[in-house]
Amino acid sequence: MRLAERFQWGTRCHVMGIINATPDSFSGDGLAAVSGDPVAAARALALSFAADGADILDVGGESTRPGAAAVDAETERKRVVPVVVAIRDALPDAVISIDSYRADVAEAALDAGADLVNDVWGLSKDPEMASMAARRGVPVVLMHNRSAGVGTQSDARLGASYEAPAYRDFFAEMAASLAGLARRAEAAGIAADQIILDPGVGFGKTLEQNMALINDLHRFKGLGYPLLVGPSRKSFIGRALDLPPEERLEGTAAAVALSVVRGADIVRVHDVRHMTRVVRMTDALIRARPDAHDAPPTGTS
Repeated sequence: MRLAERFQWGTRCHVMGIINATPDSFSGDGLAAVSGDPVAAARALALSFAADGADILDVGGESTRPGAAAVDAETERKRVVPVVVAIRDALPDAVISIDSYRADVAEAALDAGADLVNDVWGLSKDPEMASMAARRGVPVVLMHNRSAGVGTQSDARLGASYEAPAYRDFFAEMAASLAGLARRAEAAGIAADQIILDPGVGFGKTLEQNMALINDLHRFKGLGYPLLVGPSRKSFIGRALDLPPEERLEGTAAAVALSVVRGADIVRVHDVRHMTRVVRMTDALIRARPDAHDAPPTGTS
């Protein structure tokens, strides 16, 4: 899939719906933990997301919440491949992304019908990932992530969050890191127009840094790549509002709306119906250009 042929960047923000084929998602939506058939549940969720306006369906098989136990590649593959097959069968024209940092898992998902790779480690965790993506000619999402070796804070009600590493100049280091991820991807043979950058909300950043990142997202537009932002239900919202994951809808809506205002091309969310409406309304507001006949009569306010 060629991104430029499917998405008209700059015309609107797109919605990526999260499909967690895991038992331990931080947000409580892990489909592997549901009773019955998790593949059928994922298929039903994908159909619902598509009906509600999702542009991309993002399938993941390993939780990235702070402190989550790692799974082996075979377990991850068994979780995601049947889900991708089921979604592709139900939605032949859907854009499906595989949320994985493992080349063999991602390639198995591509073989099953996925279209792009969403790597929370920016193709750096698995040395084979960049070459595989280049060979397959698929789009990639490269995320900024400095959570390796970083401590976590745990709260029984609000969930875990990462402590931040030391940044000398937060935005300058963020921009340099994202630019470096893109350069390495291009050096591996991935076309520049197949790259999406994700600043990694929640990954190795404090509450204040996450909020500042969204508020100043426009600083990264100059890098020249589409931007994906994933604030949905994350711990910075919980700590700002003192609310558990299942009560973060309004906080997520605020973060999504501001992300759109600041230039996000894609937002990655759990609550697709509500957030699609937020995105569409925000897009309408920021892109409105009144005609002369819409102006109020002279002397009115």
